[in-house]
Amino acid sequence: MKLKLSLLTAALLSSSLFLLPETSHARLPVAVDGQQLPTLAPMLEKVTPGVVSIQVSGAKEVRRRVDPFDFFFGNPAPRSQKRPFSGLGSGVIIDADEGYVVTNNHVIDEADNIVVTLKDGREFKAELVGADKESDIALLQIEGEDLTAVKLADSDQLRVGDFSVAIGNPFGLSHTVTSGIVSALGRSGLNIEGYEDFIQTDAAINQGNSGGALVNLRGELIGINTAILGASGGNVGIGFAIPSNMMKNLVDQIVEYGQVRRGSLGIRGRTLDAGLAKAQGFDVKQGAFVQEVVKDSAADEAGIKANDVIIALNGDKIESFEELRGKIATLGEGKKVKIEIYRDGDTRTLNVELKGQSEQRAEADRIHPSLQGAALESGERNGNQGIVVVSVEERSPAARVGLQEGDVIMQVNRQRVASVRDMKRLIDDIQGNIVLGIKRGRDSVFYLIQ
Repeated sequence: MKLKLSLLTAALLSSSLFLLPETSHARLPVAVDGQQLPTLAPMLEKVTPGVVSIQVSGAKEVRRRVDPFDFFFGNPAPRSQKRPFSGLGSGVIIDADEGYVVTNNHVIDEADNIVVTLKDGREFKAELVGADKESDIALLQIEGEDLTAVKLADSDQLRVGDFSVAIGNPFGLSHTVTSGIVSALGRSGLNIEGYEDFIQTDAAINQGNSGGALVNLRGELIGINTAILGASGGNVGIGFAIPSNMMKNLVDQIVEYGQVRRGSLGIRGRTLDAGLAKAQGFDVKQGAFVQEVVKDSAADEAGIKANDVIIALNGDKIESFEELRGKIATLGEGKKVKIEIYRDGDTRTLNVELKGQSEQRAEADRIHPSLQGAALESGERNGNQGIVVVSVEERSPAARVGLQEGDVIMQVNRQRVASVRDMKRLIDDIQGNIVLGIKRGRDSVFYLIQ
């Protein structure tokens, strides 16, 4: 059976309820020998008013797939059309005074109308404060009285085996509660989001749970339910949630800046595995192996060098390069962190002040969403014709398009480009599909982006 990762996108087209004959059941006692039986009811009575259902609607732009060579033989660009859509999801009130509701970006992405429904039946039209596609977090705001917020837990204190409770709106069944345990922490490399540091749980999570709450037995928010691993999008006991601390870092940036300002360490590297550790003669077996340090970056200024192994961030063990990348990016620029490295048989701790991602990287993001994760440099700055792809982050949208480090973008829809500014101006004016003409070594390749 083929397994696949599924975002819990909540577009419910139809559902059927199979009604079973009514049967009699013995009522469970509330106490045995005078001892109260354990129950989650008191905790849920406090928490569930802070979990909301979200309904969205809008129109998505749909483009017909075409042969990219049509553009090179004078055929007109295909027309795009709008297709109506609607969907369901979940959310969590995290600030009752401000009316802030956090959910997943994929729940509200491209929506024109967002309606939040509380447990007491009240409905509010929500405004989007800001969102971050790479981490799949969105912040909404509603105006209402007597709102209930869910208290945030310190997700860094979670341990595998802790009990967890998922609350959400699966298949439109509002305030459905399931329970389980924390199965694993720091899950990354799943290719669900650009930045991953998931809590894994076996609490049942299904379509419509996206953006809902994962809480501990004290009713404190430990995560935002986001994705599942299943054969056909159904629950098999492997669900993933964005940790509350990561969510808070992102939301704080959205509130302050209207967007996420990612922190940058300025290294390129890979996950240290047993083979690499043995080849290098390292005593450590896990961590983020530094292959290159960008000049004048935060890492460079702190004294991190190529061939170092980053083994801890702020006292927390780092097991992979992807884990380090996700944690750094969500901390935000200007944050001061302590990084423990392994070098020449010894360990040492360095103080690092994170810088923001370069203007070149930000420019690449603004050109087109499909170029996120690529650092571009105008040819006029490096003596080359076209636009040089300086780097491409693994599993980023740019990597999925097919861009590689060292590529030179020469054309956009048959028109030559020499600067990032030229490229942005051309793409902003294009209504249909976009074809990039790229020089790769001695070869020429073409990529279609939508």
